[in-house]
Amino acid sequence: MPKLDIASIPVLVGTGYPEPFQADCAGRTRRRLGEAGGLQDFGVNLMTLPPGKWSSQRHWHSHEDEFVYVLQGELTLVEDGGEVRLQAGDCACFPKGSGNGHHLRNHSAALAVYLEVGSRHPDDLTTCSDIDMKSSNRDGAFVHKDGTAYP
Repeated sequence: MPKLDIASIPVLVGTGYPEPFQADCAGRTRRRLGEAGGLQDFGVNLMTLPPGKWSSQRHWHSHEDEFVYVLQGELTLVEDGGEVRLQAGDCACFPKGSGNGHHLRNHSAALAVYLEVGSRHPDDLTTCSDIDMKSSNRDGAFVHKDGTAYP
């Protein structure tokens, strides 16, 4: 049956970032809805972001379009052009290859909930805008921008 039992989908907490880059995203949760439903060409994640936390390090994708839709709460979208408030019912799109680093921050006192959709392209390279880190969809490893591994 195509209907998903969301409560049965594992909750992934935080990120796989190496230290010291995890702390800003601590407590963020992800439920991989698309993966649970067997989708292969794109991912759909149900995300929660506690007050004071970030969705990720600010980043952009080489081969992956990304879309977010806010379901509950309020978030601040931070990108190269500045900051914009997003609230329930708002969405944002991040075209692949733009070089425009983005992430979400929860500056409110309440939990924010949003959907994150991405194309899951196998050749995608995620580059962090403000720190010396990147990762590839091929292996998921976080490395310095020169390719050397984190300890």
